[in-house]
Amino acid sequence: MKLHLHHPWKVTPEEAVALQKRLSRHLVLEDRLGPVAHVAGVDVGFEDGGRITRAAVAVLRFPSLELADYALARVPTGFPYVPGLLSFREVPAIVEALKKLDVDPDLLLCDGQGIAHPRRFGIASHLGLLCDLPSIGVAKTRLTGTHGEVGNERGAWQPLLDKGEIIGAALRTKPNTKPLYVSPGHRVSLPTAIGYVMACVTRYRLPETTRWAHRLASGPLPLSRP
Repeated sequence: MKLHLHHPWKVTPEEAVALQKRLSRHLVLEDRLGPVAHVAGVDVGFEDGGRITRAAVAVLRFPSLELADYALARVPTGFPYVPGLLSFREVPAIVEALKKLDVDPDLLLCDGQGIAHPRRFGIASHLGLLCDLPSIGVAKTRLTGTHGEVGNERGAWQPLLDKGEIIGAALRTKPNTKPLYVSPGHRVSLPTAIGYVMACVTRYRLPETTRWAHRLASGPLPLSRP
């Protein structure tokens, strides 16, 4: 996989904020995706006291959700932990993992925010724009915005609002569990993002893309690639 956009990673937090504001203007928040045969989950863990970033990408066949390919990359951590700037800490390792794939995904589901971000440029948006891939943010916690009470039934959702703008959805993927926060990253509309997240959820709260990627990023690896 080749990057379609390049920018420096050795930046200060102030420069990173300015870069987010500039790049966010290039996001496409409508459906521009073709047939989806493979979906990828992306997650990141850390080793050696945070000095090494371990990124995992799991590619699943869609809609069967069987593992088709995966890749792992370890790179030195080059950016501090700053809320709202996590993509500058995590994306360099994710990009290295994406380059190792034999099966290219048609859609990325990232463990983090898309446009549900103070500057409308979370990790899913950043990664989607860099790779020119449709991407969706699927976060376990809310970063910004407010929403109404979400019904307890599977698939119930409420719009996530910030300054009068719909930036995502609080989505109940499993009854009696906390909602997930879904937002478009790049080249995907909110209704389509919700649909794909629900299509990737089985009997757990988290979609299978996230579950596979988290297992690879933080746990033991499978004995062999598919």
